[in-house]
Amino acid sequence: MSDVSLDDWIGRTQTMTDILDPSHAALVAATLGQPAPGKGDPMPELWHWCFFLEAVSTDLLGTDGHAARGGFLPPAEGRNRMWAGGRVYFDSPLLVGLETQKISTVSNITEKQGKTGSLLFVTVTHEVFQNGQRVIREEQDIVYRLPSPPKLQGTEAAPEPQWQMTVEPTATLLFRYSALTFNGHRIHYDYPYVTETEGYPGLVVHGPLIATMMVQSFRQAHPRARIEHLAYRGLRPLIAPKPFVAAGEKVENGLARLWAAQDNTLAHQAELRFVA
Repeated sequence: MSDVSLDDWIGRTQTMTDILDPSHAALVAATLGQPAPGKGDPMPELWHWCFFLEAVSTDLLGTDGHAARGGFLPPAEGRNRMWAGGRVYFDSPLLVGLETQKISTVSNITEKQGKTGSLLFVTVTHEVFQNGQRVIREEQDIVYRLPSPPKLQGTEAAPEPQWQMTVEPTATLLFRYSALTFNGHRIHYDYPYVTETEGYPGLVVHGPLIATMMVQSFRQAHPRARIEHLAYRGLRPLIAPKPFVAAGEKVENGLARLWAAQDNTLAHQAELRFVA
């Protein structure tokens, strides 16, 4: 990477247009165990991650199953890619069945030194529009790390929840979510690869799926709430097929703390702002 100026990637944009097809939304619903929204209905929060799929040819994939880098995203050869966290602002409901546009921009690139070596953080800002109006603004944090033993053990105990649901991350669930998002990352479905090459003890649960389950748990406890903002981050990976808990508590009016825990220690956490 010494011959590449990472600053050249800051400001790069990519525009995608999609019709939020009700049949695809029904597949998401079936996978997540939720009712299927019809045409014109509001789409549940974070389901937009299952749309705007980039049709990358198989011969353009890297050895990890991700699209080879150096196009829209900066090159990060020899590093493993992980979804670190992000922030989502919900301006208004995203409606099923409408033509929708997403404009993505590489907004920040930072290289830091962590306990396991150099870490490259890339922040991508997404803006989603329907009928000429922005409905979602999002910042996604992606981290590229040098190959190293993954951090698997939690250090912080999970709080006592006010609501929770148990999720069983079966291989079938992970495969179906990979298919819904056209995600070729092999850590989610290729057991020999994830255990022998990347050093995990089993298949890794998708970060976006975990965030979706945390919000789904909140939504089941607060079906009439209007979610305005979500800030989430991963602390450590969740490994299938051991069940995990998606839970939360209300901190004050309009503010909730969410988390995902396995073995009663935190793995992911989030802060959610809402109007009751």
